[in-house]
Formats: sequence, C-alpha cells, structure tokens
Amino acid sequence: MSRALIIVDVQNDFCEGGSLAVQGGAGVAAAISSALAESSGRWDHVVATKDYHVDPGAHFSTHPDFVDSWPAHCVVGTAGSEFHPSLATERVEAVFHKGEHAAAYSGFEGHTEAGEGLADWLRAREVTEVDVVGIATDHCVRATALDAKTAGFTTTVLLDLTAGVAEATTAAALSQFQKAEVATAGRPVVKTAP
Repeated sequence: MSRALIIVDVQNDFCEGGSLAVQGGAGVAAAISSALAESSGRWDHVVATKDYHVDPGAHFSTHPDFVDSWPAHCVVGTAGSEFHPSLATERVEAVFHKGEHAAAYSGFEGHTEAGEGLADWLRAREVTEVDVVGIATDHCVRATALDAKTAGFTTTVLLDLTAGVAEATTAAALSQFQKAEVATAGRPVVKTAP
C-alpha cells in the first residue's frame, strides 16, 4: 500500500501570462514545489498530467463559451504546454499526456509516452491512496479526483494547492467531491467575483 501525489496540469498556459490563465496558477506551482520539498516520506510516488492538444476539435474555439469550448491552449510543441518554471519536477516519475484529439479533462484519460494509463501505473506500484493538486480546481482537478475515486483509490484534494477558474464552478466542484466521498483539505485559490 502506498500514497501518490497527482499534479494536474501545472502548465504555462494555465498560469498568469498563458493563453488560458487561472488567477493564482503560478502561486500554486510554487506552493506544490514547497510541499514536495517539505514532504519527506509523505508521498511514495509523484506523477503529473499535461493537457497536450494536437487537434481537440470543438474544445478549441475562436469564440469560446468557457464551459465546453476554450481558447487554444497547451498545444503540443509550444511553450504553453510546458510545466510552469516554478513547479519542481525532479520527483515526477511519470507524465500522463491527455487530450491530443479530444477535450480530456481527467488525468485518467491520459497516458505515458509508452502508452500506459494512470490507473494501471498506480496499481502496478500498489498505490491505494492519492492526493490531487493543480489547475484548475473546477475542471481538470475535479475530473481527475472524481475518476480516481471511481477507480477505487482513496482520494483527497489538497485544495490549498489548487487554483479554480471561478467561484461558482469551484463551489460546484466542492459539492461534487462531497457527494462522491472525495476528501478535501484546505481552501482553493479562486478568483472572486467583482
């Protein structure tokens, strides 16, 4: 039995200055790095996910609704798809790419370069518990945490190491976590309404 940290989509395009920036994203990248530095023995394994788009169809739009369609982001081969420089990646054992040709919010839709899925990777290492952090609380963190729970992992979202897009959708995500019996700790960074 072991515990893993899943770092969700802490990429340049989702942090300040990126094409789909989430307020507080860069701060979350730094906070995750601090947690990793201070976490002697807390996590047996550390993995990360990346939005990794080639042609995700209607997921990209020049007139996005910010619900089902978004501005182009995390395009393979661009600087925006890279991990934010404030995120320490030395302990990341595997990166799961998702969304080459689809929206793919959950890290469990992703795969390594060798084609291995996240659930199989974790089970092969006898992981039973996961902590989920990253960007955005109300989208890819939400989807990854809910899928982790569905896959049978004891799941906790460390909210103070997440950034949300908006108050309403973050509140909805927290409600979904509660209903799904996904544990939470802390409070998410989230843009407050003007």
